[in-house]
Amino acid sequence: MVNQLRIEVRLPEGHWSGDVSRQRPEAVLRIEETMPLARGRGTAKLSSSSEITSELNSHSGIDEVRDLGGNRYEVDIAPKGGGYIKEIREVGVIPQSPFEVRDGWVDWIIECSAGKSRELVQLLRDGDVPYRVVSTRSTGSRMLTPRQRLIFDSALNEGYWDTPRRITLSALAELLELSKSTLSVHLHKIEGVVLNSFADEVRRNSP
Repeated sequence: MVNQLRIEVRLPEGHWSGDVSRQRPEAVLRIEETMPLARGRGTAKLSSSSEITSELNSHSGIDEVRDLGGNRYEVDIAPKGGGYIKEIREVGVIPQSPFEVRDGWVDWIIECSAGKSRELVQLLRDGDVPYRVVSTRSTGSRMLTPRQRLIFDSALNEGYWDTPRRITLSALAELLELSKSTLSVHLHKIEGVVLNSFADEVRRNSP
């Protein structure tokens, strides 16, 4: 069974993206690509919501900065300048790209087994690494049946859930060649599945 873990981790002092984002806490760094190399070096391509050229150039963990324009950069990371943290490497998982770094916190989405998720969290806890589990969910089974997925896509694309609604229940039923009552039942089931799947994330991210 494959799980999807979304976790925020506080990057250590000395990690180039952690340090730069702490220097500019209002900036959002979007790491588009990262490539680990030998001896702890690496390269990364990133964009930022703010201009961070001077912060990148002055960081000891970065050997070279190439300004790509429009607050986009490519950097060569010095040995021990900061790639994936030790706990990620030890578990042997790779976060999805792109990912964001804000004020020293990296927001990773990782697809792995439930056992690997637990192992990563335990290593972070044992190492006193600050972290926040944002959400976990299984991706090994379908949320929706193929028919429900077709109805979901049609309703979404036609603006059934928009405010204001761009298509009525009757018009959507006609488009899908279903009775209004049958479509209503399908939509109710779809809404229930989606809401239950994301309920914990909604609670965590709402006051």
